[in-house]
Amino acid sequence: MWPEVLSFGDAGFGDEILFLGAPLTFGVALASLLWGLLLGLLNASMALSRSRALNLIADVYTTIIRGIPEFLVVMIIFYGSGILLEEIARSVFDYQEEVPINKFIAGAFALGLIFGAYGGEVFRGAFLAVPKGQIEAGFACGMSKQQVFFRIRMPQMWRFALPGLGNLWMVLLKDTSLVSVIALDETLRWSKVAAERSQEPFTCFLYATAIYLVLTIVSDVFRQRLEKHVSRGVRTA
Repeated sequence: MWPEVLSFGDAGFGDEILFLGAPLTFGVALASLLWGLLLGLLNASMALSRSRALNLIADVYTTIIRGIPEFLVVMIIFYGSGILLEEIARSVFDYQEEVPINKFIAGAFALGLIFGAYGGEVFRGAFLAVPKGQIEAGFACGMSKQQVFFRIRMPQMWRFALPGLGNLWMVLLKDTSLVSVIALDETLRWSKVAAERSQEPFTCFLYATAIYLVLTIVSDVFRQRLEKHVSRGVRTA
C-alpha cells in the first residue's frame, strides 16, 4: 500500500517532492554545470598558460576549493554574498535595508565553483592528451593558433574529457542536496519537511533516494550515448 505521507494532493507530500523538488534539483545541477564548465575551461587555460601568475591563480583556486568541505563552500558563498551585497548597498547606494539573497543563484554559484576546480583538472589532462602530431600537422597546413585550437585541440579535447566530466556530473547531481541547508526547496529539502511533519523519516528519505537514483541512471545512460557519439570514427584497440 502506498504510504499516505507520499500521496498526491493535500494529504501528502509525494507531488511536492516529485514535481517541485526534483525539477529544482535538476535545475540547480544544470546551472552549476554550465557555470562550472566555464570555470573549468578558464582554470585549465590558466594552468596551461606560460604565465607564472596565471599558473599561480589556477593553483590557488584549485587548492582552496578542493581543500574545503563542499558543505562549507555552500555556506560561505550564501552568507558571504549576503554580507558583501549589504556592504556594497550601504557604501555605494546608501541603502540600509537587508538585501535578499537568491538561494538558487547562491547554491548554483557555490556548486559551480566546486565543479570548476575539479573540472579544470579534467580539462587540463584532456588538452594534454591531444596528440601533438595532429597539432603540428595543423601548423604545417598553414593554420593559425586560433584555427588549430578550435579545429583540432578543442574537438579532440572533449573526447578525452567527457568520461571525467560525466563522473563529475554524477557527483554534482547528488551534491545538489547540500543546498537544502540554505532552505532551497529541492528534493532533499521537501523530503525533510515531509519527514518532520509526518514523523516518517525512513519513508520520505527512501522516496528521495529513489528520485536521485532515477536521475543518476538517466544521466549515466545519456553520458554513455554522448561518449559513443564523440568517439565515432575512432579506431579502438
